[in-house]
Amino acid sequence: MNAGKMVGGGLVVIGLIAGVAMYWLQEYAFYTEVAFPKGDEIRLTLIEGGMPEPIAANGITGIDADSSPLRFRACFTTPMSLPMLSETYKVYEGAEPLNAPSWFDCFDAAKIGGALEKGEALAFLSEANIAPQIDRVVAVFPDGRAYAWHQISPNAAE
Repeated sequence: MNAGKMVGGGLVVIGLIAGVAMYWLQEYAFYTEVAFPKGDEIRLTLIEGGMPEPIAANGITGIDADSSPLRFRACFTTPMSLPMLSETYKVYEGAEPLNAPSWFDCFDAAKIGGALEKGEALAFLSEANIAPQIDRVVAVFPDGRAYAWHQISPNAAE
């Protein structure tokens, strides 16, 4: 076998290993399950007073990573109605859910984003500046399904 084929084959193998490593780092590494203990549940920001308060949330599952404040995702249900939520809590303009890892299958950013665009779900401010220039956003559907994520604050550019 000549040296050129060996070098070429080695480069291909190294490229494949690097690709697999990058995929694993993006999809699996760093993520941990989030616990939601009493007092640290899902919160929404009140229209009056502007302070976040816990809301009724059931079956919360969530993930997060220390590597980026944008990696937080959560899925849950709430018995609270959309009219009651929209009269009590701040609506969030410009909500854009970010993709979750493929294995966190309760969170489908495309479906959530499409429902927000069509008005089939409403987005609320959970907590502003949960990390510097990062807001936590919660989208709620009429049937009580709800999803939370972090996104860059629209005020971050100012």
